[in-house]
Amino acid sequence: MDSRARPYRSVLYIPGSKPRALDKARGLPVDAIIFDLEDAVTADEKENARATLADALNTGGYGQRMKIIRINGFDTAWGRDDAAAVTAMDADAVLLPKVNGPEDLDALAEITGDLPIWAMMETPRGMLAAAQIAAHPLLAGMVMGTNDLAKEMGTRFRADRLGLMAGLGLCLLAAKAHGVIAVDGVYNAFKDEEGLRAECLQGRDMGFDGKTLIHPAQVDVTNAAFAPSPDEIELARRQIAAFEETEASGQGVAVVDGKIVENLHVVTARETLSKAAMIAAMQTE
Repeated sequence: MDSRARPYRSVLYIPGSKPRALDKARGLPVDAIIFDLEDAVTADEKENARATLADALNTGGYGQRMKIIRINGFDTAWGRDDAAAVTAMDADAVLLPKVNGPEDLDALAEITGDLPIWAMMETPRGMLAAAQIAAHPLLAGMVMGTNDLAKEMGTRFRADRLGLMAGLGLCLLAAKAHGVIAVDGVYNAFKDEEGLRAECLQGRDMGFDGKTLIHPAQVDVTNAAFAPSPDEIELARRQIAAFEETEASGQGVAVVDGKIVENLHVVTARETLSKAAMIAAMQTE
């Protein structure tokens, strides 16, 4: 499956140091997993976590789930060794924290070669360099680090995330301009299902491809929010049918539910049906 065309509704962080969590992740209905060697691993476990994670990935069993490894930053004692270790693991991509500019990706690529790179977007400098970061030839995805960004900016918590909107928008625009995946930040209150749903819908309406998660309890809500709804699928089919019928007759314009259907609507409709089909295929694996 094309890594850029596949679904990224739910992207779950899993500690790379915990065998039980690594095993449980094999059975979770997530689209992607971030195997974390950074924040979720204590300093005294950093080196052992590499071996634990390598064993889990070598064992396999993660199916079509995208396997992304978040390493420690190069400003730490573990970052470069993490990057070297990732090159020997069964990973689909490497995720670099606190990316401030494309030069950070260049430094990582010197070690990881042509392995696709994802960037944690979580600093003011990163927001202002989002377009240059997204244009990097090895970049495949951007992950919003909203907790760190909020800390750096000194914003207050608001359900509408007003203080983060500028940064979220800059990264979305950059990602869409360069055809890379954009995944929203985490929702910290993992027991607050309604709050999670509201933030998922906000992110989906903005244009994010999915959301990062901190707990398996968040998966079902997130998958539903970022998947095409039955109504959206049905509308897409009717739009395509009406447009094709009008084209075949060579007369008039296509209209569905009182709204004109143009080619751009048909492109979106076909993308909706394609995404729904890929989600269905993943669910039956």
